[in-house]
Amino acid sequence: QLAESGGGLVQAGESLRLSCVGSGFEMNYFDMGWFRQAPGEEREGVSCILATDNSQYYLDSVKGRFTISRDDAKNTVYLQLLNLKPEDTAVYYCAARSKWRGTDAQAMCVETPEHWWGRGTQVTVSS
Repeated sequence: QLAESGGGLVQAGESLRLSCVGSGFEMNYFDMGWFRQAPGEEREGVSCILATDNSQYYLDSVKGRFTISRDDAKNTVYLQLLNLKPEDTAVYYCAARSKWRGTDAQAMCVETPEHWWGRGTQVTVSS
């Protein structure tokens, strides 16, 4: 099970830190990621991090503003969101996939049937 928290309503330029706590599994065996879905849009991979070497992938539009990290001892993955923009408004979902299923961090950020999902947390950025 994955449980996201940390979303909210902020103004453009402000920051948020999203957290995703895993339960029922050991996160160190899983690649982790954050996806988002804006109204009327497809869900897209925002940032992903591998279990083996912590290598990371970022969507071009968030590079330099978002940072993903993981603490396997706490079974938690984070997404730091800086300098938020109205176009970042979306429901943000945490995802996990067995590290044996993947190849690289960018591949982890492509949705597959093997991904596990949290329920999401809403991020709303006003202009």
